Amino acid sequence: QVQLVESGGGLVQAGGSLRLSCAASGSIFSVPGMGWYRQPPGKERSLVAFISSGDYTYYPDSVKGRFTISRDNAKNTLYLQMNSLKAEDTAWYYCAAGSYGRPSYPMNNWGQGTHITVSP
Repeated sequence: QVQLVESGGGLVQAGGSLRLSCAASGSIFSVPGMGWYRQPPGKERSLVAFISSGDYTYYPDSVKGRFTISRDNAKNTLYLQMNSLKAEDTAWYYCAAGSYGRPSYPMNNWGQGTHITVSP
């Protein structure tokens, strides 16, 4: 498994934007699926964005149209562009990788997370 390290978290006002990065210690070119998950305070972790090696993407309705996931294989980095942020987006955000190119399959490789706080 490659190591995944998130960065880019911080404090932002509602309506603002933030970009998260997930740096991998090895190639992500052939990783079938990668995604971003979040865990708000007092709630369970849930998927917010998924991308396959073929650039198929998935977003839940809560972030669709606001968040964009992308990958740069040359830089071995996964990104999450977050726009029009809301207070409800406040959470720990985690980068993850898995062996399947569909979001219905579980991930088996996780980063340590980065925290996002969106102030009203």
